[in-house]
Amino acid sequence: MTVSQQPTDPHLPVGRIPGSAAAVVSAPVGGVRAFPPRWAGYAPDMPEGHLIHRYAREQHHALAGGDVTLSSPQGRFDPAPYAGRSLGAVEADGKHLLYHFPDAPVLHVHLGMRGLFLRYDDPAVPPRPGTRLRLAGPTVAYDLIAPIRCEPLPADAERALRASLGPDPLRGDADPAEAVRRLTATGAAVGAALLDQAVWAGIGNAWRAELLFLAGLDPDARSVGAPAAERLWRLAVVHLALGRDLGQVVSDPTAPDERWVYKREHCRRCGSPVRTWQVGGRTAYACPVDQPAG
Repeated sequence: MTVSQQPTDPHLPVGRIPGSAAAVVSAPVGGVRAFPPRWAGYAPDMPEGHLIHRYAREQHHALAGGDVTLSSPQGRFDPAPYAGRSLGAVEADGKHLLYHFPDAPVLHVHLGMRGLFLRYDDPAVPPRPGTRLRLAGPTVAYDLIAPIRCEPLPADAERALRASLGPDPLRGDADPAEAVRRLTATGAAVGAALLDQAVWAGIGNAWRAELLFLAGLDPDARSVGAPAAERLWRLAVVHLALGRDLGQVVSDPTAPDERWVYKREHCRRCGSPVRTWQVGGRTAYACPVDQPAG
């Protein structure tokens, strides 16, 4: 039996698990790291857009175009509308996963704070009792654990969902000009605006902290101009793509396991104490030297 959990935290280790003799046991498509199943449920922060796109890419590659059997061991999801249908595509939009089946509603998944997927390279392995949804193909199965949304979306609900989201830096159809317009139009602090999924979709607290550091912007800054918004968007496009490919937040490609200010006591660049306070309902992190207030 091989079970793999895609990482949901930038500080998860590579290789052996601390305190365990178990080593990484598989490397599915895209080099996803694999961990013993005792790590299931380890999701200390909300999965951000880079991981949702990573899930979508891997699951599309593994399941799309073939027969997929849906079940709900937990009994809280009705798979009947998808019975006997092949999976057409898996896509991500911001923090939302969308599964497309012919002649059936789009299946919508949002992981929330603690949702995760477990991958089984042997689909005959029984799912855990708490599994909300199992997606099983001929050679692989994915178990969805603890999402806040797992539901069919009628066409009008799908349109409403997409209309509620701002541009996603990882989508090829994202309009950079619209991204700049939305960010510059908001009257909120830039740190609050970045967490608003109607402004930019897929950004969470870790990316907010690191992107604002890279852009030299104080999270409390208001009236961000177009040049700063364009620079911030370009940083998001580049770094979220790196994060998607590596399965973690990557704000320094030369040291992908490090952060500049997020959850650090001191700025990794200059050594100044990192400021922390609440912005938009989440803890903001900023360097007083590299991100001067005012």
